[in-house]
Amino acid sequence: MDTSRVIADRLRHVEGSPTLALAAKAKALAKAGKPVLDFTAGEPDFQTPEPIKQAAIQAIRDNQTKYTPVAGIPELRSAAAAAVNRTRGTSYQPAQTIITCGTKHALFNVFQALCQPSDEVIVLAPYWVSFPPLVRLAGATPVVVETREAEGFLPDPEAVRGALTGSTKAIIINSPGNPTGAVIDEGRLKALARLAIERDLIVVSDEIYDQLVYPPSRHVSIVQAVPEMRDRTVILGGVSKTYSMTGWRIGWAAGPQPWIEAMVNVQSHSTSNPTSISQYAALAALTGDQAPVAAMRREFQERRDRLVSGLNRLAPLRCAMPGGAFYAWCSVSGLQQSAEATAAQWLEDLLIATVPGEGFGAPGFLRMSFAASLKTIDDALGRLGEWLKKRRPAG
Repeated sequence: MDTSRVIADRLRHVEGSPTLALAAKAKALAKAGKPVLDFTAGEPDFQTPEPIKQAAIQAIRDNQTKYTPVAGIPELRSAAAAAVNRTRGTSYQPAQTIITCGTKHALFNVFQALCQPSDEVIVLAPYWVSFPPLVRLAGATPVVVETREAEGFLPDPEAVRGALTGSTKAIIINSPGNPTGAVIDEGRLKALARLAIERDLIVVSDEIYDQLVYPPSRHVSIVQAVPEMRDRTVILGGVSKTYSMTGWRIGWAAGPQPWIEAMVNVQSHSTSNPTSISQYAALAALTGDQAPVAAMRREFQERRDRLVSGLNRLAPLRCAMPGGAFYAWCSVSGLQQSAEATAAQWLEDLLIATVPGEGFGAPGFLRMSFAASLKTIDDALGRLGEWLKKRRPAG
């Protein structure tokens, strides 16, 4: 048998996550004893706060180790709804939420539940690497609309309008964004909302980094900017980034109840419920002391300032100041080689691990996560400075 012919056609244009692959390569080099400076991580480098871990241990002791309802334990659905409502002025009920195995799983459920094979979904570039594959896995077609560095990688509503067809079903927005850290302002959100209402579109709003925003930037959800959007928007979030709980795999979605019920049906035939123990840990995260979140945010801001200001002193590198998340989006176009070639060279010659922009739909850039210590940042800037000096012609 030609085993390659058995693979489903829908996987023909779907590859593994480049960010996870490069992170794994960096970890392998470090394990082999190499002094790798790793900037690939899409996760905080802080430990999960102790009260959250204790809640998980207590859940085990209380024998909370069985199946739960598919959509999550009622207490966590209530806590997720309350968290969304508290920060966005909404009034979601627990039945309008679903607890998922991470926010990526929530996105998978959304597209499986709402998209037809004939549908098109607007994806803004630079985009998180999984957006196009998740759309394709639902049989729909991602339509990429580029944003511009000169405009802070913020969406141009008129460019979005120009990409719409009779097949357009949805627009994905991600604010704060991965990989750019861009925070979409209220004016642009209102313009996108007017467009969605005019053309009867769904908005999928990935807001996983909503608690990692640095002044003067301010996170605003599209359902805050235009309350009429609440019946055509699904909001996605989770505990991974805010509480440094990436491995616990708990995300959620909030939206119109019929959409949520459809997502529950999808989940019932795939993963069933998320891990029971992780759900009780996430409940403790959402309802407990939020001081660790504020402390982590302050640390990230200090690291952001150190890394971005340092990169901007290393011509021809160029890096805008991100308003949120924990990524620096560094232009390497001045090096006169591709971002992929630059990332490979930095890893081989400098043992600095980054993620090239090609995987995010934006050649010419590297993503550098500042979920790394100040020492790691300083060491990387030092190595890059020496490397750039050697590249410059003498005299």
